[in-house]
Formats: sequence, C-alpha cells, structure tokens
Amino acid sequence: MKSKQSIPTVPLRQFIKHSLKILRNPLPFHHQNFSKHGDVFKLKIGFNREIYFCRDAAFASYVLQKNQRNYIKSKIQTKDLKKYVGEGLLTSEGELWRKQRKLIQPAFHKKQLNNILESVYGAIKVEYDRIDVNVTQDIFPIFNDLAFQTVVKSLFSSAANQDDINRLQWITEAAQKMMVKELRQPYLGWWFSFTGKIDKHINLTLEARKILKRIVNQRRTESKVHHDLLDMLLNARYDDDSTMSEQQLIDEILILFTAGHETTSNALTFTLQLLALHPEWQDRIYKEIMAVRKQTDDLMSQIMMLQTCQMAIEESMRLYPPAYFIDRVNISNDEFNGMHYKAGTNLLFSVYEIHRHPELWKQPNDFMPERFAEGGRQFSSQYFPFGAGPRKCIGNNFAMFEMVLAVSELISKYKVHPEFDEIEVTPLITLKPKNAFLRFELR
Repeated sequence: MKSKQSIPTVPLRQFIKHSLKILRNPLPFHHQNFSKHGDVFKLKIGFNREIYFCRDAAFASYVLQKNQRNYIKSKIQTKDLKKYVGEGLLTSEGELWRKQRKLIQPAFHKKQLNNILESVYGAIKVEYDRIDVNVTQDIFPIFNDLAFQTVVKSLFSSAANQDDINRLQWITEAAQKMMVKELRQPYLGWWFSFTGKIDKHINLTLEARKILKRIVNQRRTESKVHHDLLDMLLNARYDDDSTMSEQQLIDEILILFTAGHETTSNALTFTLQLLALHPEWQDRIYKEIMAVRKQTDDLMSQIMMLQTCQMAIEESMRLYPPAYFIDRVNISNDEFNGMHYKAGTNLLFSVYEIHRHPELWKQPNDFMPERFAEGGRQFSSQYFPFGAGPRKCIGNNFAMFEMVLAVSELISKYKVHPEFDEIEVTPLITLKPKNAFLRFELR
C-alpha cells in the first residue's frame, strides 16, 4: 500500500522557475506535471506550504460527495474571497452554510425561476442590440454585461438604476482581479498589504455594500410585489420565523454577483466560439429553435424542449469549465486509493483536467455535443461544471436556463463565424476567454 510520501512532489524551485508563466496561465504547467507524475502530485509553493493537485475523478467524487463531511473549503474562499464578498453561501462553512442553504434554496426552484424568465429574456435581447453585423467583434464584453444584467434583473427587477449597476459591476470585477494577484503571487502578500492595494479593494466593496443597502432599504418601503429574487430573500424565514439580517442579505447578494455573472459570461463565450468553429451544430440548433417556437410561446417550455442547444452548452462546459478548480481541506486524516492525506491537506481538483482525462472521455479534446444526448447524469461521476454533492452550485438551474435562452436567441438571428485561429483562455478565479473575436451574419 502506498504511503503519503509516495505522492510525487514538484519542488519549490520549479514553482519559482515557472512563476511568471503560471501567473499568466497555470494550465500548461499543471498539465505537464499531471502527464509526468500521474493523477495526483504535490506542489511546493513555499518553504512550509504545499498544495496537492488532483485529476482523479473518483477521488473528487469521494471528497465532494461520499466523504464530504470530512472536507471544508480552503482559505482561498473562506478567508481570501470572504474579505471581499462577506460570509455567504460560497464562503461559509458548517452550521451557517447549512442554515443559509436551506433558507435560500427555494428561491432557485424551477417554479420561482419561471417568474423571472421574462426579465432575463428582456435583458438578453437588450444586450444583443449591441451586436454589429458583418464586422469582427469581441463577444466577451457583450456576454459579460449580459450576464451581469440578468443577475441584476433577476434580483432587483427595476430597482437599481444603470449608474449603480455599472458601478457594482466594476467593483465586482476589480475585486476579483485583486484576489487573483494574491493567489498567483502569494510571495508578494506583504507588498500588497504594505502598498495598501488590499485595503483599497476592500474599501471598494464597502462602497458596493452602501449601494446595495440603499436598494434593499428602498424595496422594504414598497408595497408592490415584484416576484424577483430580492423579494424571495427578504421574505425567506428561518425555522424560528426570523429573517436574514441586513448584513447577511448583502453578503448573499455580493456572492450572487460574484458567482452568478462571470461564470455564465465565460461559458456563453466559449459556447459561441465552439459553435462558430462547428457551423453544423449552429444549423441543428437553429432548426430545433424554429420547430420549438412553432409549438409554444412559453419560455420555460421552450427551454425544456431545446435539447440540442443544451447539449452544446454542456459540451462547452466540459471543455472549458468556468469553475476550473475545486478546493478542499480535510478535517481529519484520510486515505484514498492507498494514498494518505493528513488533516489540513490542501487539495485542488482540476475540473479542467478531469473533463479532458483520456481515460474518462472518448476523443477528450474534441467538441462532441452528441455525447450528452442522454443528458449529463450519465457522466455524474466525472462531470463537474457546477461542482458536486451538497455544495453543488445553488444557481445551476438558473445558469442553464439563462444560457439556453441566450444561445437560442442569438442563433435564431445570426450565423456566427470565427475570427480567431484557436480558442485562448485566461485562467483567473474562473476560466475566462481571451480574444473571442466573432463575426455575425443576419439569417
């Protein structure tokens, strides 16, 4: 039986040697080490700091589902991200997380989401008015704004003015960029603190909180029912019939902004790039859309029937998962596959590598939406675009509904052509697209 010492180690000197490349894009460095060392290796990132990188899907399932009670999120989320967005669903642990999950879950049930689909669809159509026909255009800014606008509309209906929305979006993205610098350059933590960069961005999030507090207080004074997520969150009751505190409510809203817009904009951009490279799938989606729209005007019914569109999105998230790493730390000693992990081990599961593992997927680097013809459940042991287990993304259904609406609406109007040689990525907190230039032709 293997011992912990048998896990291959990538020394600190290799981390330092490749630090600039890792800062730009760590994926090639990780892939090289997975190819050389196998599905688990240990990376030294300091004299007394190390991270275990894993692409073993069975180990991921074990940690996220079977033995999830022994694992918590790492300080990346429970401390580093928490200082920017507060202690909400994404960053909390233990009893607070369980309490909040139970309280918020009903807001993301299918019946509730049906109430906000018209607002989501309206925001999508407004953003698509920015598309220029027959010119080369970077689609990511449009999808980035689209995703943020849909989150805002779903939360607030028309309660937030455009200046507030723009400021909230800018602050959210600025805080994310700062956190990436902290994560990629841990050896410069002292410098970020000394120069005041961290305090500057924390102060920005305090500004965002003031904006949100004003919006929430305004809503509390209204008698009109909006049927949006803010109404649901304000009216949600704990077991003792109490409601969320103002601070907790704002924490949860900041989490929804952070987790709910960038991952969706990334996934939409990669999906359209892949469809641009595979026009035969555009044609299949277009034919499906036309057939479905003849049958029903109901948006939820359309979403449920647009299976080809959903297959393309699921395959896109396999190749380019927005949440491309999942972090966990074990509470007590554990063992898997003969390897021992002492309490406090930092584990990073590479969803990107699991989704492209040659032993798990036929033609793993090829765009083959047909593999999802029977849905994604058949791959539940190796497909984690929204995580897995109790901590699976609470907004996964909302994200899929939004993306199906966004892709189907765009393909119904345009043929999409690639204006790039290959799909490029910028791995930050999420896996972001780079140079996503497309050309749109009216149908």
